[in-house]
Amino acid sequence: MGIEIERKYLIDKQKWQPAVAGVNIRQGYIVADEDRTIRVRIKGNKGYLTIKGATEGISRLEMEYEIPLADAAKLLDTMCQKPLIEKIRYVEPHLGHTWEIDVFYGDNDGLVVAEVELANVDEPVELPEWITREVSDDKRYYNACLSKHPFKKW
Repeated sequence: MGIEIERKYLIDKQKWQPAVAGVNIRQGYIVADEDRTIRVRIKGNKGYLTIKGATEGISRLEMEYEIPLADAAKLLDTMCQKPLIEKIRYVEPHLGHTWEIDVFYGDNDGLVVAEVELANVDEPVELPEWITREVSDDKRYYNACLSKHPFKKW
């Protein structure tokens, strides 16, 4: 069982431009509550099932398994809450950390969030110039919350 430790940030869209090609992601939630989430994701041409525990600060238990693409598509179409999360993910290195920048479309069009995964909760992070504000503690920016309360309705 793994532990996910990550910080989330909003970015200045005028200062950030993709340095590399992104990958399309469609994801949905079979379960999305305070204590746990069960997520189905298609990332590029691969399917995944992810189980996450309750968030404690900026960490939580996480287990992810690759599943057949056809199974992931069927689960997204039939068992996941709507609307689905649709985004393009860009991965960029910055001073020893890997940043994942998600550019949302669909019901969350206009939202861009950057995440950085850490080895421990106290690990220092030097922020890129395009970071504007940390939103790690703001549950509205969790993907599971965005599936229930899309950005376009804020």
